[in-house]
Amino acid sequence: MKKLLIALVVLGCFVACQSSQKFINKDVPNTPAVGFNTEGSDAKAIEIADSVMRACGGRYAWDQTRYIRWTFFGRRSLFWDKKMEKVRIDFLDSDLKIRLNLKDMTGRVWKDGKEMTQPDSLKKYLERGKGTWINDSYWLVMPFKMKDSGVTLKYVGQKPNTLGVACDVVEMTFKNVGNTPDNKYHVYVNPSSHLVVQWDYYAKYSNEKPTMSTPWADYRGLQNIMLAVSRGENRNMVPMGVYLNAPDSVFTSFYEVDWAKLK
Repeated sequence: MKKLLIALVVLGCFVACQSSQKFINKDVPNTPAVGFNTEGSDAKAIEIADSVMRACGGRYAWDQTRYIRWTFFGRRSLFWDKKMEKVRIDFLDSDLKIRLNLKDMTGRVWKDGKEMTQPDSLKKYLERGKGTWINDSYWLVMPFKMKDSGVTLKYVGQKPNTLGVACDVVEMTFKNVGNTPDNKYHVYVNPSSHLVVQWDYYAKYSNEKPTMSTPWADYRGLQNIMLAVSRGENRNMVPMGVYLNAPDSVFTSFYEVDWAKLK
């Protein structure tokens, strides 16, 4: 009887773990955002975008992800509450700290040893914070945003990346979104791993040659999603992390955060 009870407990734990894991990795459709140009996009390009989302953890995992921390090329540290649309930005090359609510553009700014209170100056730096977040977050989580509002996807074909690996290339263009809607990207997707391994950035859609080609490498599993650390030599996103909980004071105070205590 004792052995039977032990076996039932073990089986119950196994089933519970299996159910929990299935729930975490729930397979849900990669529904496009309102305003995504479905009609103007290629079916092949959309299929590749969906495969990228799955490879990076899946739509459900991305939607459940709330707190993301990263460091942009050693220049600034960001902590983003994706659900409540708040961001904490600490500039590492100057005494500038921005705490911003992205929904209503309210927040606090610390600069050169004191808090800013003058309305015009505060507004200026809060807007700078939003622009910084738009840029830096796109460099981090673009693979999850290929079907965002205002985006059109076109399949370019197979091309080798800078390492000579044959990749499926998807062109991303934008309409009435972001700070630089005239940009375009060529996103290189490894057909075996379905991960983004490079992007080519074009400052203008009409440009024939990219302004910059950047690898996406060193993917790491953080909670239930995959994020790439490296964007080439001396350009990385670490320290980085994905967290389940964080006090709201992280997004309002100027105090240092003990990241080891967050989960």
